[in-house]
Amino acid sequence: MKASKKHKREITSLSAQDSFLVMDRERDSFDYPVHFHPELELNFIENGKGMKRTVGYNIEEIDNYELVLVGPNVYHGWEMHNCTNKVHEVTIQFHNNLFEDGLLYKSIMKPLREMLNRSVHGILFSKEESKKIAPRIMNVSKLAGINYFLELFSILYSLSITPNQQLLSVSQLPKDDFENSDKIKILYKFIQENYASKISLSQVSGLLNMSKVSFNRFIKKSTEKTFVEYLNDVRVDNASRMLAELDFSVSEIAYKCGFNNIANFNRIFKKSKGCTPSKYRKEFYKVTRVE
Repeated sequence: MKASKKHKREITSLSAQDSFLVMDRERDSFDYPVHFHPELELNFIENGKGMKRTVGYNIEEIDNYELVLVGPNVYHGWEMHNCTNKVHEVTIQFHNNLFEDGLLYKSIMKPLREMLNRSVHGILFSKEESKKIAPRIMNVSKLAGINYFLELFSILYSLSITPNQQLLSVSQLPKDDFENSDKIKILYKFIQENYASKISLSQVSGLLNMSKVSFNRFIKKSTEKTFVEYLNDVRVDNASRMLAELDFSVSEIAYKCGFNNIANFNRIFKKSKGCTPSKYRKEFYKVTRVE
């Protein structure tokens, strides 16, 4: 059963004739209800320590520098929360069909194509990379014509090859998918289809024709987590989605996500999200509610 919570579909100012829309603003108040739109959005924030960011089902307090790429129709929003600074924000929006397949599927465009694909999970760039590219982002609104387009294109490509990109939706493909690992794709698909059931180490190692020892090394290298940690992340992320969107009780959601013990679910959820499932639901509802 769907919950009564609604997310606002924003109508952006980006016209069909526009390539990009750049908004460069300083503000004391930065409280938007969580919303979504079909356009992609690159959002840079300076001096935002203490703000709260919601992207998909991830809610976090941010530091002074923040650079996030949000894919089409992904819930997102920022609020002042504990921030008392004047915030500098640069938002760049562009259509999801701006770059046609004929261009994106050229070999040289592979990093950009894969970054745009990953954007449906929300991408957080490292603070170091954000600070490095910040002068270019803050200067782009001063450009015009073809220089404006080429610089924005170049910024996106530069970001696509930066290290330490973090997917904000943790149940999505781990980092080795950036190198198109077939084994990771098989594992990911299996876990997404079966996370609600009991999954043993023997099952997943056999699925990939690996010994348990080899599989443990493989999953640790691919995800920087043990198999149990990765599986729990997938389950918690799906539980977060259900808490935000569905009216099931916390215990029902726990069982639907593969947790057979409510106390264990609460403990693992709190360790991952920093709060209990009940508090997460209240917090997400408070942030996203639109009157």
